[in-house]
Amino acid sequence: MENIIRDVRDIDTGDRHALEHVVGTRLLENQRLIIQIVNINAAEPTVMQNGGADELPEWCNVYAGLSDDEVADVEKIALTRADLTRPTE
Repeated sequence: MENIIRDVRDIDTGDRHALEHVVGTRLLENQRLIIQIVNINAAEPTVMQNGGADELPEWCNVYAGLSDDEVADVEKIALTRADLTRPTE
């Protein structure tokens, strides 16, 4: 897999028009073009590779197998630990 990264402002006019034709939208000076080259026979595409796979990666299933009460308990702990504000006096 290879990534090609180019700032749009650095692409000459002819190439820029060709790329705009390929992507189907006008490219702006403040944008960056990232082209990823992958093998068609790749085993399993990730969300990043295909821009929105129907299934999320396995690590996204953090609540799999937990009941609603167990998820609520985990959320309560996470939200308590995330509260890093100082008490006002």
